[in-house]
Amino acid sequence: MTETMRAAVIDQPGGPEQLHVRDVPIPTPGTRQVLIEVRAFGLNRSELHFRSGLAYSGSFPRIPGIEATGVVAAAPGGQFEIGQQVATMMGGMGRDFDGGYAEYVMVPAEQVVPFSSALPWATLGAIPEMLQTASGSLSVGLQAVDGQSLLIRGGTSSVGMALAVLAKQRDMTVLATTRSAAKLPLLQRLGVDHAMVDTGDIAGEVRTLIPGGVDGAVELVGVNVMKDTLRAVRAGGTVCFTGMLSDQWTIPDFYPMDWLPNGVRLTAYSGEASDLPASVLQAFIAAVEAGTATVPIGREYRLDDIVQAHRDLESNTVGGKAVVVVR
Repeated sequence: MTETMRAAVIDQPGGPEQLHVRDVPIPTPGTRQVLIEVRAFGLNRSELHFRSGLAYSGSFPRIPGIEATGVVAAAPGGQFEIGQQVATMMGGMGRDFDGGYAEYVMVPAEQVVPFSSALPWATLGAIPEMLQTASGSLSVGLQAVDGQSLLIRGGTSSVGMALAVLAKQRDMTVLATTRSAAKLPLLQRLGVDHAMVDTGDIAGEVRTLIPGGVDGAVELVGVNVMKDTLRAVRAGGTVCFTGMLSDQWTIPDFYPMDWLPNGVRLTAYSGEASDLPASVLQAFIAAVEAGTATVPIGREYRLDDIVQAHRDLESNTVGGKAVVVVR
């Protein structure tokens, strides 16, 4: 008899109510795959886009979820020991093949990142995609240099908060925005040097704080404010387009000479598990264990709460990284 697991499945695109927790077969891995017993997984806005049918890739029915943490349950190719703590993310998870919203997930061995930690699974589950995106935006998107100035547009998102933590570890001067004045203390607790209320027009304020403009900026809100973000950056600086909290992805009638200030570079970042070396993950976990880094968990859920979790994520009421603890 086939063994089963509990998983949240989307049969067709729509609202949060399209997520149904039910029993499905546990997948059987081949020699190039790893079966992970999921202990926790983070929630991401890209999963809302997929669930609602807005994503550019993927098919239904599908178990969503672009990341997961847990322990190795099976590795027929011998790549990992049974019981090894691991994280996995991206690579088509939750779109092209079943993802992390389940008690088990099967992924290609090359997108499994090992680690070792005694931190709670809720904390570990919040880290992988958040850290990969924040780290990659700095190192790949911006090619940031220690001690530079950085603007984080969308600072109270989970990636925004991780960016602040990583940037302060590199002695950067950090400016970060939030639409709510009530969230300014949250940014200040993370060590942000200049916490700002985002009015939609902040380039002037940024240039008052950092004459000439910041060295770099990570855009997490979307193209609706990106033109203003570009104007907050100095000539020779870079804006990395990483996120779209506003769900505005494209620029109608894009005219580069109008959008791009002289000498300001525009890049983008959307990474894979290979962009998060095991050493970077382990170093960040060690910093959390030592109390020198913070994992900004907004709310914890159980698998049976997945519909409410998606509703909370859509309404922007989580206040940090939303994480589901499976076991």
